[in-house]
Amino acid sequence: MSDPLACNAPRAEGLRARLARLAARFRASRSGGVALIFAIALPPLLGVVGSAVDYTFTSRAKAKLDGVADMAALVGVKISATLPTATVARANAIATFNANNDAMARVTLTSLDITVTDSGLVRSATVTYTATVQTAFMGLFGFTTMQIGGTAKAASNLPTYIDFYLLLDNSPSMGIGATPADVATMVANTSDQCGFACHDLSNPSNNYYKLAKKLNVTMRIDVVRQATQSLMDTAQSSQTVTGQFRAAIYTYGESCTVTGLTEIAALTTSLSSAKGKANSIDLMTIPYQNYNNDQCTDNTGNLTAINKLIATPGDGSTAAAPQKVLMLVADGVTDAYYPSSCTRPTVSGGRCQEPLNPAICETIKARGIRIAVLYTTYLPLPTNGWYNTWISPFQSTIGTRMQSCASPGLFFEVSPTQGISTAMNALFQKAVATARLTQ
Repeated sequence: MSDPLACNAPRAEGLRARLARLAARFRASRSGGVALIFAIALPPLLGVVGSAVDYTFTSRAKAKLDGVADMAALVGVKISATLPTATVARANAIATFNANNDAMARVTLTSLDITVTDSGLVRSATVTYTATVQTAFMGLFGFTTMQIGGTAKAASNLPTYIDFYLLLDNSPSMGIGATPADVATMVANTSDQCGFACHDLSNPSNNYYKLAKKLNVTMRIDVVRQATQSLMDTAQSSQTVTGQFRAAIYTYGESCTVTGLTEIAALTTSLSSAKGKANSIDLMTIPYQNYNNDQCTDNTGNLTAINKLIATPGDGSTAAAPQKVLMLVADGVTDAYYPSSCTRPTVSGGRCQEPLNPAICETIKARGIRIAVLYTTYLPLPTNGWYNTWISPFQSTIGTRMQSCASPGLFFEVSPTQGISTAMNALFQKAVATARLTQ
């Protein structure tokens, strides 16, 4: 009988040999090494890729919330026709943020702080937020959320409230022809070669004023009237908010018999109404030639009177505290009764003919009232004997005195060939543009 163990021995020996060969092949196999390395590297690799995905999503969420914050800040400082208070502006900013912050999956807003403040003539808004973003992959490594936050700031200039007081010289000298051609027409058609269209009531049917109308001569007062009306349109269209600008219009008087500050339009927010009333601006009348020695142009007296009328100016931040601007339109020559204070030799009887005395201007400016001066160049009249004796000696100083009356940067001189309306509008815009620089 054979031994069974002896019979199975060669078979076991062969199995062991085959297992040894398989182990050797596994140890020598490169593909087995790659699999092992990949298995070891997979967790950190997933972490890197997952982190990139989470960071990309978080960056997109922050960019969106930053944009919403920017939008809310801009709304907070937006100036509309009906200016909202800072409190209302803040509520508008909050509503804008909430309306545009569409819910994003995995994003939770944790805080929102919006402030809107006014400081002088500047409104500022600050929007600050924080939020959490739930991660998709980084949670595998213990990071379940990421924190984000941002701040947006905006500022804008608040509208500057300004009251404009127009003081218009309508004395007989403003009856001069508006252009050299108009002056030449009057000189050629008057026996005394006069370029002025005096509104003499002693001969109502044949005075120089009527002659100018008949000859279609444009007088300087006509241009001032039209320029004043145009200015009301400019002021109306320049307003940022309703009631930002108010205007009042005054002249030197309707008649040389009763000179003095004369109201054309009281201070009003209705600029269209002021424009309509400005249509009545006209040349001062005189009862007869040489009435009261022609002392009808009292620059100092009218400036003194309007200074008393103008209230103390504010900083312009509210309608209740407007800045004040006096706009003087004149040819710069005083002809009034100042026997002792005249800066030039007086005519018999105390008649004073002099360039504008800037002392009263300094008094006005010292109160914080700015003065804008439009100097309508006083034209030389070499054919007029009176001019040659009394005005010509100080002709060169007229413009200098007018400029010294004006606040810095608010002086314009307009020659007959230039547009008074254009200059007046430009002076207005400059007064508005420089308003904040006074604060």
